[in-house]
Amino acid sequence: MSLSLSRNVPRVDHREVQARQRTAWASGDYAVAGNALQIVSEELCETVNLCQDERVLDVAAGSFHAAFAAARRWCDVTATDHASDLTNRGRQRSEAGAAGVQFVDADAEALPFPDQSFSTVISAFGAMFAADQERAASEMIRVCRRGGRLALANWTPDGFIGQLFVTLGRHLPQATCGPAPFQWGQPERLGELFGAYGGVETARKRVALRSRTPMDWVDKLRAAYAPVLKAFASLEPVRQKAMRGDLLELVTRFNRAKDSSMLVDAEYLEVVVTRR
Repeated sequence: MSLSLSRNVPRVDHREVQARQRTAWASGDYAVAGNALQIVSEELCETVNLCQDERVLDVAAGSFHAAFAAARRWCDVTATDHASDLTNRGRQRSEAGAAGVQFVDADAEALPFPDQSFSTVISAFGAMFAADQERAASEMIRVCRRGGRLALANWTPDGFIGQLFVTLGRHLPQATCGPAPFQWGQPERLGELFGAYGGVETARKRVALRSRTPMDWVDKLRAAYAPVLKAFASLEPVRQKAMRGDLLELVTRFNRAKDSSMLVDAEYLEVVVTRR
Protein backbone atom coordinates (compact mmCIF):
# COMPACT_ATOMS: atom_id res chain seq x y z
CA MET A 1 0.00 0.00 0.00
CA SER A 2 1.28 3.47 -0.77
CA LEU A 3 0.05 7.01 -0.57
CA SER A 4 -0.01 8.91 -3.86
CA LEU A 5 -0.08 12.64 -3.22
CA SER A 6 0.54 15.23 -5.89
CA ARG A 7 2.58 17.89 -4.13
CA ASN A 8 4.62 20.62 -5.81
CA VAL A 9 7.72 20.18 -3.70
CA PRO A 10 11.32 19.43 -4.69
CA ARG A 11 12.41 15.79 -4.62
CA VAL A 12 14.14 15.00 -1.35
CA ASP A 13 16.87 12.44 -0.79
CA HIS A 14 15.18 10.73 2.15
CA ARG A 15 18.17 8.49 2.82
CA GLU A 16 20.42 11.51 3.31
CA VAL A 17 17.88 13.18 5.60
CA GLN A 18 17.44 9.96 7.55
CA ALA A 19 21.20 9.59 8.00
CA ARG A 20 21.46 13.16 9.33
CA GLN A 21 18.59 12.53 11.72
CA ARG A 22 20.13 9.34 13.07
CA THR A 23 23.39 11.15 13.77
CA ALA A 24 21.64 14.12 15.36
CA TRP A 25 19.29 12.20 17.65
CA ALA A 26 22.07 9.81 18.65
CA SER A 27 24.16 12.70 19.97
CA GLY A 28 21.92 13.56 22.91
CA ASP A 29 19.60 12.22 25.58
CA TYR A 30 15.96 12.50 24.51
CA ALA A 31 14.78 11.81 28.07
CA VAL A 32 15.89 15.30 29.15
CA ALA A 33 13.03 16.77 27.14
CA GLY A 34 10.86 13.70 26.83
CA ASN A 35 10.21 12.75 30.46
CA ALA A 36 7.68 15.57 30.82
CA LEU A 37 5.61 13.99 28.05
CA GLN A 38 4.57 10.78 29.81
CA ILE A 39 1.19 12.34 30.58
CA VAL A 40 0.58 12.85 26.83
CA SER A 41 1.01 9.13 26.17
CA GLU A 42 -1.29 8.23 29.06
CA GLU A 43 -3.97 10.54 27.70
CA LEU A 44 -3.49 9.20 24.17
CA CYS A 45 -4.07 5.65 25.40
CA GLU A 46 -7.20 6.80 27.24
CA THR A 47 -8.52 8.53 24.11
CA VAL A 48 -8.40 5.27 22.11
CA ASN A 49 -9.53 3.26 25.16
CA LEU A 50 -6.88 0.57 25.00
CA CYS A 51 -8.11 -2.73 26.37
CA GLN A 52 -6.44 -5.81 27.83
CA ASP A 53 -4.60 -8.08 25.37
CA GLU A 54 -4.81 -5.67 22.43
CA ARG A 55 -1.81 -5.84 20.10
CA VAL A 56 -0.24 -2.37 20.15
CA LEU A 57 2.69 -0.97 18.18
CA ASP A 58 4.59 2.10 19.40
CA VAL A 59 6.38 3.65 16.40
CA ALA A 60 9.52 5.79 16.91
CA ALA A 61 9.23 4.96 20.59
CA GLY A 62 11.90 7.34 21.92
CA SER A 63 11.87 6.89 25.70
CA PHE A 64 9.06 4.29 25.48
CA HIS A 65 6.43 6.47 27.18
CA ALA A 66 3.61 5.33 24.90
CA ALA A 67 4.77 1.72 25.12
CA PHE A 68 4.79 1.88 28.93
CA ALA A 69 1.35 3.49 28.97
CA ALA A 70 -0.05 0.69 26.78
CA ALA A 71 1.67 -2.01 28.85
CA ARG A 72 0.08 -0.60 32.01
CA ARG A 73 -3.25 -1.32 30.34
CA TRP A 74 -2.26 -5.01 29.94
CA CYS A 75 -1.74 -4.78 26.17
CA ASP A 76 0.63 -6.89 24.09
CA VAL A 77 3.10 -4.13 23.16
CA THR A 78 5.84 -3.90 20.55
CA ALA A 79 8.03 -0.78 20.33
CA THR A 80 10.20 0.27 17.40
CA ASP A 81 12.90 2.90 16.93
CA HIS A 82 16.03 3.30 14.83
CA ALA A 83 18.32 4.47 17.64
CA SER A 84 18.49 1.19 19.52
CA ASP A 85 22.27 1.22 19.87
CA LEU A 86 22.38 4.37 21.97
CA THR A 87 24.01 3.81 25.33
CA ASN A 88 21.60 6.27 26.98
CA ARG A 89 18.66 4.03 25.97
CA GLY A 90 19.97 1.03 27.87
CA ARG A 91 18.02 1.72 31.06
CA GLN A 92 14.80 2.48 29.17
CA ARG A 93 15.13 -0.70 27.12
CA SER A 94 15.69 -2.76 30.26
CA GLU A 95 12.64 -1.21 31.90
CA ALA A 96 10.61 -1.82 28.75
CA GLY A 97 11.62 -5.46 28.72
CA ALA A 98 10.68 -5.82 32.38
CA ALA A 99 7.26 -4.36 31.55
CA GLY A 100 6.76 -6.97 28.84
CA VAL A 101 7.40 -4.63 25.90
CA GLN A 102 9.10 -6.25 22.92
CA PHE A 103 11.62 -3.99 21.16
CA VAL A 104 12.29 -4.19 17.42
CA ASP A 105 14.97 -2.05 15.76
CA ALA A 106 13.17 -0.52 12.78
CA ASP A 107 12.46 2.73 10.96
CA ALA A 108 8.96 4.14 10.75
CA GLU A 109 9.32 4.05 6.94
CA ALA A 110 9.97 0.27 6.88
CA LEU A 111 8.09 -1.57 9.62
CA PRO A 112 9.04 -5.29 9.58
CA PHE A 113 5.56 -6.64 10.31
CA PRO A 114 2.86 -8.30 8.17
CA ASP A 115 -0.19 -6.34 7.04
CA GLN A 116 -2.84 -5.74 9.72
CA SER A 117 -0.64 -7.03 12.57
CA PHE A 118 -1.86 -4.61 15.25
CA SER A 119 -5.20 -3.38 16.54
CA THR A 120 -3.70 -0.02 17.55
CA VAL A 121 -0.63 1.84 16.29
CA ILE A 122 0.65 4.72 18.44
CA SER A 123 3.32 7.37 17.97
CA ALA A 124 3.88 10.23 20.40
CA PHE A 125 6.11 12.93 18.86
CA GLY A 126 8.03 10.28 16.91
CA ALA A 127 6.68 9.37 13.48
CA MET A 128 6.22 13.06 12.66
CA PHE A 129 10.02 13.32 12.34
CA ALA A 130 10.29 10.54 9.75
CA ALA A 131 12.38 11.52 6.74
CA ASP A 132 9.77 10.19 4.28
CA GLN A 133 6.41 11.31 5.65
CA GLU A 134 4.21 9.59 3.07
CA ARG A 135 6.05 6.30 3.48
CA ALA A 136 5.83 6.44 7.29
CA ALA A 137 2.10 7.18 7.13
CA SER A 138 1.57 4.35 4.66
CA GLU A 139 3.52 1.87 6.78
CA MET A 140 1.60 2.68 9.96
CA ILE A 141 -1.70 2.26 8.15
CA ARG A 142 -0.51 -0.98 6.52
CA VAL A 143 0.26 -2.73 9.82
CA CYS A 144 -2.98 -1.54 11.46
CA ARG A 145 -5.93 -3.93 11.07
CA ARG A 146 -9.18 -2.80 9.48
CA GLY A 147 -11.36 -1.23 12.14
CA GLY A 148 -8.25 -0.54 14.21
CA ARG A 149 -6.91 2.83 15.27
CA LEU A 150 -3.86 4.94 14.64
CA ALA A 151 -3.21 7.34 17.54
CA LEU A 152 -0.71 10.21 17.22
CA ALA A 153 0.52 13.13 19.25
CA ASN A 154 2.19 15.75 17.01
CA TRP A 155 3.61 19.17 17.82
CA THR A 156 1.85 22.05 16.08
CA PRO A 157 3.87 24.53 13.99
CA ASP A 158 2.69 27.58 15.93
CA GLY A 159 3.06 26.01 19.36
CA PHE A 160 6.07 26.29 21.64
CA ILE A 161 8.04 23.31 20.29
CA GLY A 162 7.25 24.23 16.69
CA GLN A 163 8.57 27.72 17.38
CA LEU A 164 11.61 26.25 19.14
CA PHE A 165 12.60 24.59 15.87
CA VAL A 166 11.85 27.79 13.94
CA THR A 167 14.28 29.57 16.26
CA LEU A 168 16.95 26.94 15.65
CA GLY A 169 16.36 27.22 11.91
CA ARG A 170 17.00 30.97 11.93
CA HIS A 171 20.48 30.33 13.24
CA LEU A 172 21.12 27.06 11.44
CA PRO A 173 19.47 26.87 7.98
CA GLN A 174 20.64 23.26 7.58
CA ALA A 175 18.97 22.13 10.80
CA THR A 176 18.16 18.42 10.94
CA CYS A 177 14.42 18.98 11.29
CA GLY A 178 12.87 21.64 9.05
CA PRO A 179 9.22 22.70 8.97
CA ALA A 180 7.94 19.47 7.40
CA PRO A 181 7.54 17.45 10.65
CA PHE A 182 5.27 20.10 12.11
CA GLN A 183 2.85 19.77 9.22
CA TRP A 184 1.72 16.66 11.12
CA GLY A 185 0.30 19.16 13.60
CA GLN A 186 -2.08 20.54 10.93
CA PRO A 187 -5.44 18.79 10.31
CA GLU A 188 -5.35 19.47 6.57
CA ARG A 189 -1.99 17.72 6.17
CA LEU A 190 -3.23 14.75 8.19
CA GLY A 191 -6.22 14.55 5.88
CA GLU A 192 -3.81 14.28 2.94
CA LEU A 193 -1.79 11.56 4.64
CA PHE A 194 -4.56 9.45 6.16
CA GLY A 195 -7.95 10.59 4.85
CA ALA A 196 -8.09 7.97 2.09
CA TYR A 197 -7.78 5.20 4.68
CA GLY A 198 -10.34 6.16 7.31
CA GLY A 199 -11.86 8.84 9.49
CA VAL A 200 -9.43 11.39 10.94
CA GLU A 201 -10.30 13.08 14.25
CA THR A 202 -8.09 15.77 15.77
CA ALA A 203 -8.05 17.78 18.99
CA ARG A 204 -5.67 20.56 20.04
CA LYS A 205 -4.20 19.95 23.47
CA ARG A 206 -1.39 21.30 25.64
CA VAL A 207 1.19 19.78 27.92
CA ALA A 208 2.95 21.80 30.64
CA LEU A 209 6.74 22.05 30.46
CA ARG A 210 8.28 23.12 33.77
CA SER A 211 11.73 24.08 34.98
CA ARG A 212 13.28 25.93 37.91
CA THR A 213 14.13 28.87 35.63
CA PRO A 214 14.01 29.57 31.89
CA MET A 215 17.82 29.61 31.80
CA ASP A 216 17.95 26.21 33.49
CA TRP A 217 15.63 24.75 30.84
CA VAL A 218 17.55 26.23 27.90
CA ASP A 219 20.89 25.09 29.30
CA LYS A 220 19.61 21.55 29.88
CA LEU A 221 18.40 21.41 26.27
CA ARG A 222 21.75 22.74 25.11
CA ALA A 223 23.58 20.01 27.04
CA ALA A 224 21.46 17.01 26.11
CA TYR A 225 18.54 17.51 23.68
CA ALA A 226 19.99 16.42 20.34
CA PRO A 227 18.64 19.08 17.92
CA VAL A 228 19.62 21.92 20.28
CA LEU A 229 22.95 20.34 21.22
CA LYS A 230 23.91 19.90 17.55
CA ALA A 231 22.82 23.43 16.68
CA PHE A 232 25.01 24.97 19.38
CA ALA A 233 27.95 22.73 18.50
CA SER A 234 27.89 23.94 14.90
CA LEU A 235 28.10 27.64 15.78
CA GLU A 236 30.90 29.93 16.82
CA PRO A 237 30.71 31.36 20.38
CA VAL A 238 29.25 34.72 19.31
CA ARG A 239 26.47 33.03 17.36
CA GLN A 240 25.90 30.55 20.20
CA LYS A 241 25.29 33.49 22.52
CA ALA A 242 22.83 35.01 20.08
CA MET A 243 20.88 31.76 19.72
CA ARG A 244 20.78 31.24 23.48
CA GLY A 245 19.35 34.73 23.82
CA ASP A 246 16.68 33.98 21.22
CA LEU A 247 15.73 30.73 22.99
CA LEU A 248 15.38 32.60 26.28
CA GLU A 249 13.22 35.20 24.53
CA LEU A 250 11.04 32.38 23.18
CA VAL A 251 10.56 30.94 26.67
CA THR A 252 9.73 34.39 28.03
CA ARG A 253 7.09 34.86 25.33
CA PHE A 254 5.34 31.58 26.22
CA ASN A 255 6.04 31.50 29.96
CA ARG A 256 2.98 31.84 32.23
CA ALA A 257 4.73 31.30 35.55
CA LYS A 258 4.05 33.98 38.14
CA ASP A 259 7.45 33.66 39.77
CA SER A 260 11.00 33.15 38.45
CA SER A 261 10.32 29.59 37.28
CA MET A 262 9.27 28.34 33.85
CA LEU A 263 5.77 27.06 33.08
CA VAL A 264 5.11 26.78 29.36
CA ASP A 265 2.08 25.21 27.68
CA ALA A 266 3.35 23.30 24.64
CA GLU A 267 0.55 22.80 22.12
CA TYR A 268 0.16 19.51 20.26
CA LEU A 269 -2.44 17.86 18.07
CA GLU A 270 -3.95 14.61 19.26
CA VAL A 271 -4.95 12.51 16.25
CA VAL A 272 -7.05 9.35 15.94
CA VAL A 273 -7.43 7.61 12.58
CA THR A 274 -9.96 4.78 12.46
CA ARG A 275 -8.95 2.54 9.58
CA ARG A 276 -11.67 1.41 7.21
